[in-house]
Amino acid sequence: MSLNGKVAVVTGASSGIGQSIAKSLAASGASVIVGARRLAPLEDLASANEKITACACDVTDLDSFRNLISTCESTYGFPDILVNCAGVMYFTLMKNAKVDEWIKTVDVNCKGVLHGFACVTEKFVERGSGHIVNISSDASRRIFPSLAVYCASKTFVDILAEGTRRELVGTGIKITNIQPGDVKGTELIMNNTDGEAAEKMGVEIGKPVGEGFNRNQLIDVEDVANAVIYAVTAPAHVAVNEVLIEPRDQE
Repeated sequence: MSLNGKVAVVTGASSGIGQSIAKSLAASGASVIVGARRLAPLEDLASANEKITACACDVTDLDSFRNLISTCESTYGFPDILVNCAGVMYFTLMKNAKVDEWIKTVDVNCKGVLHGFACVTEKFVERGSGHIVNISSDASRRIFPSLAVYCASKTFVDILAEGTRRELVGTGIKITNIQPGDVKGTELIMNNTDGEAAEKMGVEIGKPVGEGFNRNQLIDVEDVANAVIYAVTAPAHVAVNEVLIEPRDQE
């Protein structure tokens, strides 16, 4: 299916996977509103692409998320596609009790996605169409040490999506979870503070994934964006409910 004339909202679009998804949606014909807490990189993205418009958004704040959707509606119309991409990942050993990082993980990865569902689901049902795409993680399917809270947050997203999808069977709504493995060039681990956990995982605090990350191979942000495009351009009667996408050589 063509995305010409479609409208999309992408959160977490200031860098990495979210930014790549926004570019790919625009290149495929959609008009895109991009949201994130950092406005400057969003404006840079929008200035380089006439089909993209920037809007500051903190997904942990429901009113801020509502403003993002309202800005989309007044600019392009109510979205056809919502991509919940905003996320954080902290390597932390449970014994080190990095409670602030646990709470941030829940706020962004769980509440942020809930706020997205709250802002679009009712209108999607009334309209009889709409697509919610969540950038989850292979960590929802494989539990990694030093990532217990992160894994739990992504498991929450998967269960939320599947439960909602089953509720909405027959309404015309699609819900897709994209579950990436190790991705090069994301800023997910930039703010880690648990040095002991980072050392166990073979990462370097303060560097993007791919720098000091001991993996044989990483997938690119564009690979994840391509998976999103595959899902949102599937024929109307086809539901792509989950896509697990990992480096070929990831254990």
